[in-house]
Amino acid sequence: MSKNIKLISIVLFTLFSFFVLLKGLDKSNIYSPKIKESNIDFNFKAKYLFSEEEVFLNELLNNEGMSLINIWASWCLPCRNEHAYLLNLKSLNKLSIIGINYKDDEKNAKQFLIELGNPYTNIITDPRGINSIELGAFGVPETYLVDNKSKSIIQKFIGPLDDEAFAKLTKIIQ
Repeated sequence: MSKNIKLISIVLFTLFSFFVLLKGLDKSNIYSPKIKESNIDFNFKAKYLFSEEEVFLNELLNNEGMSLINIWASWCLPCRNEHAYLLNLKSLNKLSIIGINYKDDEKNAKQFLIELGNPYTNIITDPRGINSIELGAFGVPETYLVDNKSKSIIQKFIGPLDDEAFAKLTKIIQ
């Protein structure tokens, strides 16, 4: 009798474990920030990279036209690869380019810009990465084309800008 109870307990526990694991396989393991215009808050305070002054991102978007928000870091190799595209976009003089320096050492970020050039109109820092994640960023680099008036994202580019993204951006900007 005791052997039967142990056997039944083992079988029931095994079946229970099997169904729990089976149920877990049905769930998606892809977690991503939600991008909904109503959830995006551009009104966070951050420090400028080249001064101790703080500013709200919302204030940097407070003009007509569009802005490009680029989340970058000096330690990010793809950020180096996309940097030439940002410099080319700056030469178009059609939009403001705002850099958000993500989880970076201030000295390294400044050296990165000295070495490769500064395409940004303004650069703010996000030392803990919280503000970038709240914007919906997966990581670095990420770029958002924003309508300044409505404060809505027109286009989001995950990963480094490339020829295709550059062509798409210039078409939208024109």
